[in-house]
Amino acid sequence: MNEECLLEVNRVNTFYGLSHILFDVSLKVYKGEIVGLLGRNGAGKSTTMKTIMGITPPKSGEVIYKGEAITGKPPYLLFRMGIGYVPDDRRVFSDLTVEDNLEIVYRRTNQWSKHRVYELFPHLKDIRSRKAGHLSGGEQQMLTIARALMGSPELLLLDEPTEGLAPIIVKSLEDQIRKLKEAGISILLAEQNVRSALKLVDRVYVIDNGVIKFEGTKKALEENEEIKRRYLLI
Repeated sequence: MNEECLLEVNRVNTFYGLSHILFDVSLKVYKGEIVGLLGRNGAGKSTTMKTIMGITPPKSGEVIYKGEAITGKPPYLLFRMGIGYVPDDRRVFSDLTVEDNLEIVYRRTNQWSKHRVYELFPHLKDIRSRKAGHLSGGEQQMLTIARALMGSPELLLLDEPTEGLAPIIVKSLEDQIRKLKEAGISILLAEQNVRSALKLVDRVYVIDNGVIKFEGTKKALEENEEIKRRYLLI
């Protein structure tokens, strides 16, 4: 693993209105690794992702990407800087075809093309003229990831990518996430599907009620029965 720190979240505190959701959350993603942000539903995973992406900027703390403070910058700017974001609700353009969904993306570089995306997701090529609103959940998830890739990200934030998907689709998605790592993309993976995440990650943060309760290697988590029992569905 390259020890270049790509993303650093330092003691962020995020609120929804008067509700304090994240409490001094800190994490790091180094170049070339997949980092898991694990926790139960409502633990603060999605809020952490939205805080990084500037959708719900923190009241205090900072987010640093490639050595530059990006706290609260709008999502479109972060996308142009090389951060791809796949939200938990997928948000495809339902009236547009698969191909149109891919073509409307801002292209930061030509590293990823439709051809390369279709190599990773061959099924999308087969359904490229179908409207996105008529796709299954698994197909929409593939499309959302493919659309993020069209911006040639260096860092990809995946928020609950396996949620609501059939086991056979989850296995396929795991294979594709591994290929993204092989292609040099660093990934922050928020998941409550711990068994799936542990097949992919290098390091892990466990969050509960907006507080980081554990950080360490995948092996350290697998051996920590108390953390698994108290904070994870495993």
